[in-house]
Order: sequence, then C-alpha cells, then structure tokens
Amino acid sequence: MLTHETPRLRAAGRQRLLRALSGRLLAACFGAGVDSTAMLIALRLADLRPDVITFADVAAEKPETMAHLDRIGAILAKWGWPPITICRKVPLASTGYDDLYGNCIANQTLPSLAFGMKSCSIKWKQKPQDQVLKGSRSGPNAAPPHPIWIEAQQTGQRIVKLIGYDCGRADTRRSRNLPAADADFDYAYPLQILGWSRETCVEVITEVLGPDFVPIKSACFFCPASKIWELFWLAADHPDLLERALYLERNALTGKHSRFDEIEFGSSWEDLVRNADRFPSSNTTVGLGRNFSWNQWARVSGVVDDAFRVRRDATSRARFLASAGAGCGAGIPDDSRRGGRRSGRTAG
Repeated sequence: MLTHETPRLRAAGRQRLLRALSGRLLAACFGAGVDSTAMLIALRLADLRPDVITFADVAAEKPETMAHLDRIGAILAKWGWPPITICRKVPLASTGYDDLYGNCIANQTLPSLAFGMKSCSIKWKQKPQDQVLKGSRSGPNAAPPHPIWIEAQQTGQRIVKLIGYDCGRADTRRSRNLPAADADFDYAYPLQILGWSRETCVEVITEVLGPDFVPIKSACFFCPASKIWELFWLAADHPDLLERALYLERNALTGKHSRFDEIEFGSSWEDLVRNADRFPSSNTTVGLGRNFSWNQWARVSGVVDDAFRVRRDATSRARFLASAGAGCGAGIPDDSRRGGRRSGRTAG
C-alpha cells in the first residue's frame, strides 16, 4: 500500500520536493522505465500531482514496455491522476514512412545515436511531447495547445518539465550538461532532488507497487546503446525484432550513405560480416554497436543461420537466455545497473 511513511521518502526528502515543485505547473515526462516510474511514485508520496503526463511513442519499444505503460495507466486512474498522453510524431505523407524505424530504412541510415548524436531522440521524442503541450498550427501534427500551456500563457507561469534522471553517474552527467530552462520550459529532476539511485528506484517500485511493476529497460529494439546481453535476450524473447534490427543495419551499412570504406578495411562490410571474426580498428561506425556490427555478432555468436534468421529452437533459446543472464550479471531483461531475474514473462 502506498503511504507517506515509506522508508524511501523521509520527511526531509518530501520537503525538498515540495519546496522545489509545490504550486508549479508540472509536466511529467514518462519514459516507462525504472526511473520515470519511480519518479511518479515519488511525486505521489509527496502529494504532488502532475498537470500532464506525456509518453513519446516511437513505435519501436519492446512489448513489455508497452504493457507496463498500460498497467501504470491503470494505477494513475486509481490515484485520480491525469491519464498518460501518448505523443507520436506524424511525418508528412510524402516521406514514405511513419515511424523512426521506417525513417532509418527509407534513408538507408542508422539511428543517430550510432554516430554519437541524439537527433533521433529530439525528432521523435522531445519535439512530439513539446507539440502536444504547445500545440501546432499546421501540418500533420496540427493540434490545439494543452490546457496547461494555455494556463501558463494566461498567468505568466512557467511549466516545469519533470525528467526521471537518477543519481547515477551517467544521469548526473546528462543533467549537468543540460540547461535549467529554455524559452518555453523549466526543468527539474525529482530523483536527483531526493538523491535516489537506480537501485533505490527499483526498491521503491517494489515496495510501493510490488515487484511485478519493476519494468525492463525502456529503449528501442534497435537502440545503439544496447549491450551484448540485451541482444541475447532480444534473440531469445523477440527474435522477430532482432531480425528487423539486423535488416536495418544491413540496409544502412550497404546503402547510399554508408560510412564504411572498403579500401580502408580491405573488404566490403558484408564480406567482413560473413567471413571475419571482427572488424579492423577504426573510427568509422561499423554497425548498430558503433564499433561492432550486430549482424557480425549474431553470426559469430551462433545466434543466426547463414541467411541471418535468428535460431528459434528450444536449445538455442535456452543458450541465449543463459548468455543474457551471465552477461548482465544480475537478471533478465532488466537494466544492467540493478538486480532481479525477470525472464519469460511480461513486465509491468
């Protein structure tokens, strides 16, 4: 049961949140992962109710993440909170695609993160959420502004976007390099205000909602930040998604925008994928893993057959799950920064 006496939110932390956010117009950005789920719980424990909760749907999340989204939506209804507003970018019909995956296929390229950039996140996540709040006057995304934006404009208040960054080194580095405000919004990080780590977030979710509500890592099934153990898990539980990711990589690295130089490497990308054990050292992005190709990893690891179809027999699946568990050192398929085995079921 959710109470204000949970050991994870002491009076001092609650007061810090209230001092920072009480009386403000709050827009919670929900990513359907561990941190953003814990952030919503923290707000609830502090009696802080967001005015709007947004989720950017890029049509590439794993099924477990979408199931978690639905289950959290049911929890919010019980709390009397606003429902999660699904934000999706609608491209112009002339583009020939309607989601991030299709964008990469049509342009014969990898997601921008594979090249050390973040334009895909800005284009497909940040901007759609901004448009839902601010509205858009024309184009396929035309819509009136959200009531929170109208209230902000009428009263001169600033909307505070709440981001679920925890106190780990990676998230602390990210937040440190971001502005505290821009032309439209202020930004706040409730988990960092509380001093909560990823491990604490998992404990809070388990304590307040139950262990079944600890979600898997929220990311596209073809995310370049994926670790090897996550690829093994994908091969075991979602072989169709891994095959789509492998096709995306082949389409890009043999396509018109490929950065792969056959002269530099001594062979074509496709020849190296099929015949070499690894790529030569280079600054060139050689695949979805940036310095490694998912297709080559899949071949060398025995994940795929000669036609690059993921092996689906029971023995192979058991091996993939074992490799995933050994690789993350904690469990399947949760974020590698935390513990708990979660295999063979839908997370919520």
